[in-house]
Amino acid sequence: MIRIFRKGMITQHFIPYLSQAKRGYTSKVPLWEVVNAIIYKFKTGVQWALLPCKSLISSNKIKYGAIYHHYRKWAKDGSWQRAWTALLKSHRHLLDLSLAVLDGTHTPVKCGGQQVGYQRRKKARTSNTIWITDRQGKVVGFLPPVSGNHNDLYALEQALEQQIIDWNKSDIMVDGLFLNADAGFDSKSFRTTCFKHGIQLNAPINPRSTKDLVDCDYYFDEQMYQERYVVERTNAWMDAWRSFLNRFDKTIGSWKAWHYIFALCSWCKYLAKV
Repeated sequence: MIRIFRKGMITQHFIPYLSQAKRGYTSKVPLWEVVNAIIYKFKTGVQWALLPCKSLISSNKIKYGAIYHHYRKWAKDGSWQRAWTALLKSHRHLLDLSLAVLDGTHTPVKCGGQQVGYQRRKKARTSNTIWITDRQGKVVGFLPPVSGNHNDLYALEQALEQQIIDWNKSDIMVDGLFLNADAGFDSKSFRTTCFKHGIQLNAPINPRSTKDLVDCDYYFDEQMYQERYVVERTNAWMDAWRSFLNRFDKTIGSWKAWHYIFALCSWCKYLAKV
């Protein structure tokens, strides 16, 4: 039987937060095997119809359609997000929030769908997601994917406000947090939003968004800024999960579900070494 993670890791960090069948229905297959099959699809990028169910499900009593059904159901009812919020809350003591880093990553889109736009630099239709990590590169959160034709500042303030609400659910406070970002995130409105929540944005001044550089007194630490590589490294880790290399999901809910699964899987790999 093919296993991506140990059974105990899945039953501890996934299963308690996934919605169960109602009216006393009992699944013919252990849910941890279903989750393992979903993670296998995420890791390999194989089409749902080509999932090796005989190698993934010990009893061989369900087909790929049932596995896909579970994935979509948990994506729609917020189960993946609940699992991520709970894991972050229970392991927040392992975070190094002496510094946080954010950066965007564009994913080519193959089948169209929600939040898709043409990105000239990539010369393709893409979706853009902004990831946030701690000082060690562990995932702390992500801002909802937007169309690739938008720049990094598009609806950034509202997205950050929602992310702070999600962090509060995990008992993570942001007051006093230093946040590393590149010059593309330099804007007066974003700096104001960060300041309102006690976040110190450490980003170089962008001449295109700041007309009068003489009057700018924003704090910028060059040495701290050099640590932006940790989020770039996390973005590189995503390439190991082949369903992230290209987007085939048409709905934004299904695409976001893979983001939560990546965050969960990256933490599971880290916890397995602790």
